[in-house]
Amino acid sequence: MFFRRVKPLDAILATAEKKSLHRSLGAFQLTMLGIGAVIGTGIFVLTAEAAQKAGPGMMVSFVIAGVVCAIAALCYAEMAAMVPVSGSAYTYSYAVMGELVAWMVGWALILEYAVAAGAVSVGWSGYVVGLFEHLLGIDIPNSLVRGPFDGGIVNLPAAAIALLITWLLVIGTKESAMVNAVLVAIKVSALTMFVVFAVPVMKMENFHPFSPLGFGGISAAAASIFFAYVGFDAVSTAAEETKNPQRNMPIGLIGSLAICTIFYVLVAAGVIGSVGAQPMLAADGSGLRPGSAELSSACTSIHDAAVVCSKEALAWTLRNIGWPQLGNLIGLAAGLALPSVILMMMFGQTRIFFVMSRDGLLPALFSKIHPKYRTPHVITILTGVFVALFAAFFPVGVLADISNSGTLFAFAMVSLAVVVLRRTDPGRKRPFRTPAVAIMGPLSAIGCVYLFFSLSRETIILFVGWAVVGVVVYYLYGYRKSHLGRGIVDVPEEDADAPPMAVAPMPGAPAPGSHDET
Repeated sequence: MFFRRVKPLDAILATAEKKSLHRSLGAFQLTMLGIGAVIGTGIFVLTAEAAQKAGPGMMVSFVIAGVVCAIAALCYAEMAAMVPVSGSAYTYSYAVMGELVAWMVGWALILEYAVAAGAVSVGWSGYVVGLFEHLLGIDIPNSLVRGPFDGGIVNLPAAAIALLITWLLVIGTKESAMVNAVLVAIKVSALTMFVVFAVPVMKMENFHPFSPLGFGGISAAAASIFFAYVGFDAVSTAAEETKNPQRNMPIGLIGSLAICTIFYVLVAAGVIGSVGAQPMLAADGSGLRPGSAELSSACTSIHDAAVVCSKEALAWTLRNIGWPQLGNLIGLAAGLALPSVILMMMFGQTRIFFVMSRDGLLPALFSKIHPKYRTPHVITILTGVFVALFAAFFPVGVLADISNSGTLFAFAMVSLAVVVLRRTDPGRKRPFRTPAVAIMGPLSAIGCVYLFFSLSRETIILFVGWAVVGVVVYYLYGYRKSHLGRGIVDVPEEDADAPPMAVAPMPGAPAPGSHDET
């Protein structure tokens, strides 16, 4: 039975044991790593979406999402420290819960990466278009910068940046540690500048009503805002390089998430208090769905004079409180920093495809290497085309929610895998052990399920449909072609940890094959 197809952990670890890393990271370095990995796209592009769902209550949404991430991170860290090889949640599930669950996790991660890259592309488009309009005075028709669900026809800039990144990945590109450090500094500086100029002009009356759509709205916003935290597992996957991981891993994980949560709450407070963040309501008093034609029409009638209507919420806020040039700087910061996030997400997508193809669950074509550039060009181009289509025709909030559905499923499976493996293999060496795992594991899974079912009904239905398609594909191809099912369980040294790509992960960014910075 396929439920018994469990990949031997010793085979997976054979490569990792040959590649032991120097333990040099302390609590401070881990915390900084986490901050650099987490603070990114989500806070730039989803603030308006969260405001439309929760109003001022989105401040609570940031806290809820941060707490769920923190608990999940503690579970993730044990698996990452014990199985420090490529494939992330897919590999962990294969070693603990069997091939079918591993396939479903990998299938969910495919959904996550491609759609998330599309979401970031749309977010980039919003800021760059706003920068062109306000800095250069170029008026671009909405029909060319918004998809059909959002009052336009096609989002050409979003599709263009996705295709450009695809080209860079095909020919091979490397981002140095210095480039990554500069990009992290740009993002953090931009958000710090926003807080410094927006928080002092807050008006308390803008916080009332605090939760216009009830706690359901806060939960829905938390499920979307989860996108702003993913990347924390960059800390988890660094366990093998950490001094005294049992002490320093929790400090790094909880510390970085706590700092990011405070940062996010301050940004949200700055938006709410300075310009207000009440949702646009339908005639029956319900909130209009973010990214819908109805919301777009309502925003047009008030000439986009509300933050929930903006495609560049932070820049829009600064412009409306009397700092137009600072708003342009925010737009410039987003325009410079977000393409690297798209690149890392698409790189992570190819990594998951590579690992699954290596295991025989997907055709070998997906790991075919270009003879000149030494990159997996077939799957890179295929991924890029789909990312461009997502970005061209769907609004950012919808894409972020779909991406989150895959992420939450994968994290829930890892949380359960930690508990299962403690029972089935208690003697296994664990550089880091999740504290109170009997409580933390189920609590993490419950938190992920709670956020999953706080997503829109359409998102849940789409995920279920994607899962059904995945099961069909597994039965038709993966079950018969699986290397494990055919008795091949070795992990070749040259393939186990990385495909032969010319792309190098950025230090301080999520490890490719883990969940990337958003």
